[in-house]
Amino acid sequence: MKKIDNVLIKSFHGINLMLIVLYLYPGSLFGYIFYNNLSIQPQITRNFLISSNHFYVFIFLSTIGIIAYRNTNKVNSLIKYLFSLSILLEFFHLLIPNRNFELSDLFGNIFGVFVVIIFYKIKKL
Repeated sequence: MKKIDNVLIKSFHGINLMLIVLYLYPGSLFGYIFYNNLSIQPQITRNFLISSNHFYVFIFLSTIGIIAYRNTNKVNSLIKYLFSLSILLEFFHLLIPNRNFELSDLFGNIFGVFVVIIFYKIKKL
C-alpha cells in the first residue's frame, strides 16, 4: 500500500507542476499543438456558467491529490492548497501576456475543487 501511495503522491506533484506551467504559459500550448495557434483554446465541452475545461482539470488534480494524501494528516493542508492554487493561477492571468482573467474560469477552478472535497467528506462519513 505504501508504494502505491508514493506513486500517487509523485503523480500528483507532476500533474500539479504541468498544470502550473500550462496556466502560466503566455498562450495556449494545447491550441498550438492542435491548431498551430497559441491564441485558440480547445474546448472539452461547452461552458455553462463556469469554464468546463477548468472544472475538469481541477476535478482531476483534486481527485489525484485527495487519493494520494487520504491516509496522511496533510489532507486539510492539501484542501487549502488546492483552493489557493485555483484562485492564484487565475489571478496570474492578469499579469501574463496573451492570457485573460475570467470569472467563469475562476469559478470553474473553485467548483472543481469543491466537488471533489464534498465527495471526499461524504465518503468519510
